[in-house]
Amino acid sequence: MREKLHRNCKFTLAVVTLVCLVISSASLAVSSKITRHASSSDMLKGKTENIVVGARGTIQLGSAWEALVEKFEDVWSVNSIVVSGGTVYVGTSPNGGIYKYSLGKLKKIYPPPSEEKPAVKQAKETNEPGDANTVEAEEHLSNEHIFAMATDMSGRLLAGISGDKCRLCRFKADKCQVIFELNEEKYIFAIAIDAGGNIYLGTGPQGKVYRLDPLGKKSRLIYDSLDKNILSLAIGQDGFVYAGSDSRGLVYKINPRTKTAAVLYDSDQPEITALLFTKDGDLHAAATSAKIVQAQTKFAAQLPSAGRPEAKSPKPPGAAEGGLKLKIANIKKGAGDKTVKRPVPTRKPPKPGQASYIYKITKDGFVTDIFSEAAVFFCLAEQDKKLLIGTGNSAQLFTVDPASEQQAIIYEDKQASQITAAAVWRDIVYLGTANPPKLIKLGSGFASEGTYTSDLIDAGQPAKWGKLQIEADIPKGCSVQVASRSGNVKDVNDPTFSPWTELVKMTQPVQLRCPLGRFCQYKLVLQSEDGLQSPLIREIAVAGSVPNLAPKVESVAVSRIAAAGKKGMFKISCKAKDDNGDKLIYKIDFRKIGRTNWIELKDELEAVSFEWDGRTVEDGRYEVRVTTSDERSNTTTTKLTGSRISEPVVVDNTAPVIERHSIDKDAKTITLKLHISDEFSAIDRLQYTVDSNAKWIATMPNDLVYDTTDEDFTIVIEELETGEHIIAVRISDSVGNTMYKTFEVNVS
Repeated sequence: MREKLHRNCKFTLAVVTLVCLVISSASLAVSSKITRHASSSDMLKGKTENIVVGARGTIQLGSAWEALVEKFEDVWSVNSIVVSGGTVYVGTSPNGGIYKYSLGKLKKIYPPPSEEKPAVKQAKETNEPGDANTVEAEEHLSNEHIFAMATDMSGRLLAGISGDKCRLCRFKADKCQVIFELNEEKYIFAIAIDAGGNIYLGTGPQGKVYRLDPLGKKSRLIYDSLDKNILSLAIGQDGFVYAGSDSRGLVYKINPRTKTAAVLYDSDQPEITALLFTKDGDLHAAATSAKIVQAQTKFAAQLPSAGRPEAKSPKPPGAAEGGLKLKIANIKKGAGDKTVKRPVPTRKPPKPGQASYIYKITKDGFVTDIFSEAAVFFCLAEQDKKLLIGTGNSAQLFTVDPASEQQAIIYEDKQASQITAAAVWRDIVYLGTANPPKLIKLGSGFASEGTYTSDLIDAGQPAKWGKLQIEADIPKGCSVQVASRSGNVKDVNDPTFSPWTELVKMTQPVQLRCPLGRFCQYKLVLQSEDGLQSPLIREIAVAGSVPNLAPKVESVAVSRIAAAGKKGMFKISCKAKDDNGDKLIYKIDFRKIGRTNWIELKDELEAVSFEWDGRTVEDGRYEVRVTTSDERSNTTTTKLTGSRISEPVVVDNTAPVIERHSIDKDAKTITLKLHISDEFSAIDRLQYTVDSNAKWIATMPNDLVYDTTDEDFTIVIEELETGEHIIAVRISDSVGNTMYKTFEVNVS
């Protein structure tokens, strides 16, 4: 018997312990929020290093790159790049320098030292970087610019020298020969070579196009436009010359034989800075304006449509062969989740002047815009059937694939302000920048490592951070690692943020190890062993949970309903919120002011408004209390409530009364004096009629203002006929309660 009793005691103790544990853990009940990043607008809020952010919200490794030249002497901008046989030629401003880069060495080939202005030469020799005399030296700049270069049929370099003496030069063995001088022009903005080797020049400031024979000996003007400058040229397979203008943003189609032109397209932007015939034969034009301010978020000018075009290749984009595919669990969406929506809006392009455009002009002359961005477009090139677009003022290189409707930022220079020149040679892209000037080489492969650091994720309250999941293709030889940190200040540079956790390789959802904190930040490190493939991440989900917080009633309003048939009815409405996103229910109580106990009016109400029949209570001043509870989303031990009391509301269902009255007679004149009173509401109206029930006459109080609960009235009725008469009065208060009273008088 004792043994059995002992076993029962042990069982009872275990049950009690289990119940206590359940209650203890339940008291720490939390609600989870899932933050998803799956759009370019969210991804671009983070920081990237060797990472490409796609227009559809994907991230992957950027192109492998290296800075071939990081410093040019007396140069502010690289304006043009030409590649010939592996040798890179660079045209610059403001001293009109032309540089040759070959076998890892940079050599200046124009102007030779003997032709430099003495002031400029002396400034170079006497001024060190940062010297106070540097500003004085800048006043003696040669003010020459190399805006355009090309190679002729023999592979020799052609360069347009813009400035006070505008001329076209040809280089042979790095020796400069002037082959054409332009007396009326100051600028050569574009050079193009046709299939026969003829040379075409786009000039300014009079907007003329010149043609020279392959030797540069015979020149003639083939078109004189009304525009200020001709900024770009391209030669079509049809033998026509296509020109882009400055000031009106026109694309011309010029017949060099007849010297006539037609406008192919009139853009809304003032400048056509680049023209390019792609391999499919379509003409592409970059239309822009120097007044465009760089937007804070990219891809803002175009909105992606639903889905994507069908890939011509059987291999889907980003497919990983022999690698790892990671998926995000299908988590039920909670009320507090911060989920990125993928809208399917109608595309609304920005207003002219707020964005630049890339237009595609088909052989038949049809024009469509295939890309737009709130940035200045400087240059245009083609590689692997994709367009490359150099922009400012954040020195970004966009890539656009018209077939797949994919756009991405594949390179961003953190120091420079603009990417002003681009040239493609085989599988290499050469870029020129401005402010400061640099020569950059982009390789065909991916960078070996890139880092994406997210924007801060705000849980609203100190939270425990859960798992990070990604939807991604990770090819063999590639990896994705994750680290995290947290803090309670909305400033990523605040020293109180926790240190970054150790990087963890992602092969499944990864538990974030950062401390409890309101803000969380994650860092993804993408790696590729051979540079031939890259991880492709499509979506990122981060879970965070906060303890149950009490709901809050932010406002309670009680108002009389003025609609017909609703006499004496009140509308009780409230506004409440719950930081956990819990489902809320409401309880409504009321009491007469001065009393202690509350009377329940309605419980477990799910709506935020309720109609109360005020005729069910006595007249007086009342207050209404609304209590909200999150019990539908919590247990009995973790549920919390919040309440708020309304401002006093008057319940008045009683009409005014006549406290006293008097009637005076004088011949045929009757004077009726009334003192009207109402307990709660101001007197609003008094009307009277004589021997009628329709012809009511309005009158005013003796003080001429309806404003209090007590009013005095004097009604004078003249010229009454002899005999008995009935005077009726109709009195209303401000809430519509009305009383009637009649007085009998006899005129003798």
